[in-house]
Amino acid sequence: MALLSLQNVTVRMGGDPLLEDATLHIEAGQRAALTGRNGCGKTTLLKLLTGLIEADEGQMIRSPGLRTAYLPQDVPTDLEGTVQAVVDGDTGGVVDSYRAHAQAGAEAISRLGLDAQAEFASLSGGMKRRVLLARALACSPDLLLLDEPTNHLDLDAILWLENYLVRAGITILFVTHDRAFLRKVATKILDLDRGELAGWDCDYDTFLMRKEQLLADEEALWEKKGKRLSQEEIWIRKGIKARRTRDEGRVRALQALREEFRLRRQQMGTSRMTLQEAASSGARVVKAQGVSFGYDPEKPLVRNLDLQIMRGEKVGIIGPNGCGKTTLLRLLLGEIKPQSGSIQLGTRLQVARIDQLRGALQPEKSILENISGDGMHVEVNGQQRHAYGYLQEFLFTPERARTPVGILSGGEKNRLLLAMTFTQPFNVLILDEPTNDLDLETLSLLEEQIQQHPATMLLVSHDRAFLNQTVLRTLVFEGDGTIGQYAGGYDDWLLQRKEPQLDSSPKQPNKPVRSNAGKRKLTNREREELRTLPSQIECWEEEQQGLLAAQADPAFYRQAPDVIAASQSRLGELTAHIEAGLERWEELENIAVG
Repeated sequence: MALLSLQNVTVRMGGDPLLEDATLHIEAGQRAALTGRNGCGKTTLLKLLTGLIEADEGQMIRSPGLRTAYLPQDVPTDLEGTVQAVVDGDTGGVVDSYRAHAQAGAEAISRLGLDAQAEFASLSGGMKRRVLLARALACSPDLLLLDEPTNHLDLDAILWLENYLVRAGITILFVTHDRAFLRKVATKILDLDRGELAGWDCDYDTFLMRKEQLLADEEALWEKKGKRLSQEEIWIRKGIKARRTRDEGRVRALQALREEFRLRRQQMGTSRMTLQEAASSGARVVKAQGVSFGYDPEKPLVRNLDLQIMRGEKVGIIGPNGCGKTTLLRLLLGEIKPQSGSIQLGTRLQVARIDQLRGALQPEKSILENISGDGMHVEVNGQQRHAYGYLQEFLFTPERARTPVGILSGGEKNRLLLAMTFTQPFNVLILDEPTNDLDLETLSLLEEQIQQHPATMLLVSHDRAFLNQTVLRTLVFEGDGTIGQYAGGYDDWLLQRKEPQLDSSPKQPNKPVRSNAGKRKLTNREREELRTLPSQIECWEEEQQGLLAAQADPAFYRQAPDVIAASQSRLGELTAHIEAGLERWEELENIAVG
């Protein structure tokens, strides 16, 4: 017997139904991912299953005694007390009323990096969501409903949550933008598309292939119906010569076909976002030498950092929450000064930033007012564009553009933030958790734009698939202020972390390299290395410049994906080789003259 069922359910919120005649059965032990475009009704469906809203038509059947826990996107405003009290206490209507198991609650609090005695009201929005996640997990529910559970979690917490959900045996229905999380956890895909809910008993990658084929078949069917409609319209305009029964039937069939086309719901289009370009910056964007910084002298956030970022590099930044990622960005942009060491910024830098807190949005104003103020135009790539036309490229219809930002879904807010940011010309782009709440189609387009754009980019993200697709180098906070540097994205970091290769990744900057300088002479092998190293570095630099020139050509991205990925990976390796080679050259020179 199903734990929970929907039978012929319809939910309307104005306009087309978000759910139309939907049927759903959630069986015990399933781990189902709910997919669909931003604004299609995924959160509405979760609220319906939780009992926070009611269906306009149809019925929901719950198994007797079913315990349901729900992690919402938005934080309730009526919760008070300490973190421990919120996790262990009365659920306040957000989940079914029952008390948490102490052991599960303690594990969730610990794993999610929460202070059990902190006051809930004093926490940031992201930390409050962590508390709600801990409470949902601690309840040991029969059915767990999660709306973007990985938002505001660092990688360690995401990995723990993945493993916990897989081994706990809880029935789960979740919405997520994190493809790696989705692939690890989901055993079933529920797809919400234009009000219709369909179940797919397969993994996510298989679903993508089948859905693509389904949409292609649908398009071919409507094309066939369109031709038939055109033919019938020509026939009826010629006039019916005789009122024969078959003619009357043909007229009725035509009227039915017209109605079918009138009621047809078109698939939501794909965003056509494009990033503006500014004049190129200097070849070197930033150089940090021996940089250290910390608010607590005993706990530096950054220690002895040596780093060079060249024009056009895409650099990912990974680390646990609170480790200093934002501080590192501010240091590299010159917004704060290091306590020791130096930072040199390149020339002609034009910086744009996407903030995960969405501080640039004004919730009380409409989408249109946020993008264009009191006017009706925005300037994009030096040209005046009508704001409605520009917003349609980000899938906001003119009617939707007049909607207050405060009632948008999380994904729609992020799409608007992208639209606002991309009206600015830039050659340096800072992306701080840009993937939160974006639907998977928009996320794929954002990845494509990042890959093709020549700007230098610094990306802070816990989305492993996003990092793998976009960055050529990764900076990793490894504890005690140490920042490791690795060629490639997340998966490349894992490989190098397990089996570090000294010749393909930069040396750790916090390890002294001159401690023995002057105390010994070069060995024969080191003398040969010192002799050949400059020419080797020169070869690497020539190959690096060739790859950068090739990747600046738009035709480069029309090649096969594996060719593009191989070129980008090689560019990351060359950057690491050059930096490591320069450091090694300096070390050998110091020994030679010591």
